[in-house]
Amino acid sequence: MEGKKLFAVVGSDPRQAAAGRALEKAGYAVGGAEQVPRADYILLPLPLDAEREGLAGLLRAAKPGALALGGKPSAAARALAAGAGVELVDYFAREELTILNAIPTAEGCIGMLLAERPRTLWGSPILVTGYGPVGQALAVRLTALGARVTVAARRPAQRALAEAQGAKGAEIARLEELAPGFDTVVNTVPAPVLTAAVLGRLPPASLIVDLASKPGGTDFAAASALGHKAIHALSLPGRCAPESAGEYVARAVLGILAGREGPAQKEEAEG
Repeated sequence: MEGKKLFAVVGSDPRQAAAGRALEKAGYAVGGAEQVPRADYILLPLPLDAEREGLAGLLRAAKPGALALGGKPSAAARALAAGAGVELVDYFAREELTILNAIPTAEGCIGMLLAERPRTLWGSPILVTGYGPVGQALAVRLTALGARVTVAARRPAQRALAEAQGAKGAEIARLEELAPGFDTVVNTVPAPVLTAAVLGRLPPASLIVDLASKPGGTDFAAASALGHKAIHALSLPGRCAPESAGEYVARAVLGILAGREGPAQKEEAEG
């Protein structure tokens, strides 16, 4: 560890272990949470809540000038870092991580659809709400598997892109009108789009998989009352492909450090 910058990797999530291995391969010394007082960098989990992993104590133990990197830190987590005098950077704000993370999310969702549905994806009408990175990764893969995908999106450019990539595009304001044609819906919008009114128009016993971060975009109480099966599928990358997801985190972290440490780290981050 002599002469190497030290990462303290905090958390039991398998992604953290995979990220630590990738950072070690990139030339850093890597230890666990016990190394926080000595660490130059502290790698924190995704998502990062104030209560997680004893965050307050860890940050107070950090040495002056240490940099903490966490994924989607809550306002409370940011306040704790500020109070401890530790700079906290959100690695999930890196666009490349958002895009890469969408891959295991899409694959995990497809696995759920295969497990929960009695029919093939091929030939099935499936509605995807939202067309950000996750919606795009999912719709392209479902289309490739032969599903008849409709993407409901707010912006005309998103709907046009969906059509260019083989799906149908529809205005998200038309969800109530569209709903009767789909017994399978995947939501990626972190806002209330699958309302009771929309859910009431779906065929009986429909399947809804909500991939949006808490609280999701589905009225889960209404879905249950209507007899639908609604699953809030959070953190699929960590559950379905933790090794890949951890490597993606390390890649984003290396990208952040590249601008702070010079060209050698930049080459590693882009490699």
